[in-house]
Amino acid sequence: MANKEWILNIAFNRWQLNRPRYVGRLLEAIRQCAPKTLQEWEEYYFSQVRPDGELFGNTMEEHLKEIGKRLYAKISEQLRAEIESITEEDCIRYVRDVVLRRTYEGYQTEKETVYKQLEHTLGVKLEPAPDEWDRAYNVDFYISIGNSCVGIQIKPTTYEQTPEPHKWRQWMQESHDRFEKEQGGKVFIVFSVKHGETKVIANPEVIEEIKDEIERIRQQSDKEGNM
Repeated sequence: MANKEWILNIAFNRWQLNRPRYVGRLLEAIRQCAPKTLQEWEEYYFSQVRPDGELFGNTMEEHLKEIGKRLYAKISEQLRAEIESITEEDCIRYVRDVVLRRTYEGYQTEKETVYKQLEHTLGVKLEPAPDEWDRAYNVDFYISIGNSCVGIQIKPTTYEQTPEPHKWRQWMQESHDRFEKEQGGKVFIVFSVKHGETKVIANPEVIEEIKDEIERIRQQSDKEGNM
């Protein structure tokens, strides 16, 4: 069963057979039931839950059996025909598209969304980092303050889940320390996370840290200007 489940999941979700109109309001029902055992949940489901749409048969057991038959029909008729129509060239193009174009566009959209949120919240202009800064300092954007700059790097939260995270942190820290020494300001990593259909800042506490660093540099510039 396990090696078949991936295709069952795809079909079940694709044709929305897991929606309330077919299987009832599952989350609402199981919270109301608060079962201690699987058997308790099964008994509650079959006796108390009904689909939002048409009931196929006289009982929920008959209904689920019919849903299973419809799922099989979709897989055996429509999905099988689609699978058989896929060529080797389709697979090659798909892999390239996912790895290259979709990854790039997703990355650009993510950075653009979080970048605009940062500009709005901080009330300052963020400039795209020059290519040489991206490579040398690992920064995506910077904030110019007098003769100094604050660096901003945007990463998805999944970046922290990469193998051996201490290695990339050490590597990042070395380049960020170099930025601070040469450009006068710290580099801040802003993590992004998906929220609904958009990306938001996952570590909002970094906003205050960036504001503090901007203020520190401004005060330092004022002191140097008065000397």
